[in-house]
Amino acid sequence: MIRAGLVGVTGYTGMELARILASHPEIRLTAATSRQDAGKRLDSIYPFLLGLPGADVVLSEPEAADLAARCDVVFLAVPHGVAMEIGAELFDAGVNVVDLSADFRLRNADVYEAWYKPHTRKEYLAKAVYGLPELYADELRGARLIANPGCYPTASILGLYAALKNGIINTDGIVIDAKSGTTGAGRKAVVSSLYCEVADTFRPYGIGGKHRHTPEIEQELSAAAGTPVTVSFNPHLLPISRGILATIYTKLGAPLTQSDIQALYEDFWKDQPWIRVLPAGRLPETRNVRGTMFCDIAVTVDTRTGRLIVTSAIDNLCRGASGQAVANANLMSGLPVDCGLNFGPLVP
Repeated sequence: MIRAGLVGVTGYTGMELARILASHPEIRLTAATSRQDAGKRLDSIYPFLLGLPGADVVLSEPEAADLAARCDVVFLAVPHGVAMEIGAELFDAGVNVVDLSADFRLRNADVYEAWYKPHTRKEYLAKAVYGLPELYADELRGARLIANPGCYPTASILGLYAALKNGIINTDGIVIDAKSGTTGAGRKAVVSSLYCEVADTFRPYGIGGKHRHTPEIEQELSAAAGTPVTVSFNPHLLPISRGILATIYTKLGAPLTQSDIQALYEDFWKDQPWIRVLPAGRLPETRNVRGTMFCDIAVTVDTRTGRLIVTSAIDNLCRGASGQAVANANLMSGLPVDCGLNFGPLVP
């Protein structure tokens, strides 16, 4: 059994990791940390885990030496700036690390510092592997430090990757109009996330090139296209608990038909069971991926404007964060990528 630690158990991603690991056949949660709730059992803060494996773990302070003695792999579900320090300490202690923050996602330290804060562990950026299993499975097998992708980048990159890799769209003028459930805003009690502030309304935020996921999206799309790609990424907050729906507007580089692009996408992703290219005429819905690792993608050709519109849907907590982190831990531990992760959607 692979022993897992979880630093930052009290956020939504930590909660989701605890849920997933409770039913994982090969990875068992043996340590979890929380400064605020140290000394409490995990099932006392998450009663839904009562009686499940890992529920009796007693929360502790996040100390790298203690975690290294008790764990083979540690998930970091803490804010950016915090993860880089404890992640480096764990790495040096011989522990495998899956970081759910942004601290190791951007390969260029200058880009990270332009969007976040000073990076104090720059030498570890070259050691990290970006954790999109469909794109980097070979590098992820045996990796020791994995940068788990963001939720918006996962939906955006997977939606656009086949088109850019095959050169069928222009690399300029790409607009990503994405919407997320409120769990994407975190679990901290802030006025803007209160029920009465998000129910019965729908609002944009971080638009106009201000959202920190922008450079991550551009990094991976540029790698796909083989040339720098700049996107207009504009997120919105939905009055739902979980899920992401991205509508992506692109300009076709050649007059391809709906059938052409449908066939191209289906062929490109045919060996990736978590990528579901929907039949022509069917569009993604967040409820059809809720609680799963699926990314549902639809392609629509607007012949009047010469545009390819790509829509993609994921669950922001599972595929966009914690489930993807477990998939990465599977690969780094020599397990099948889907071990413990083949969930059916939670409908209704």
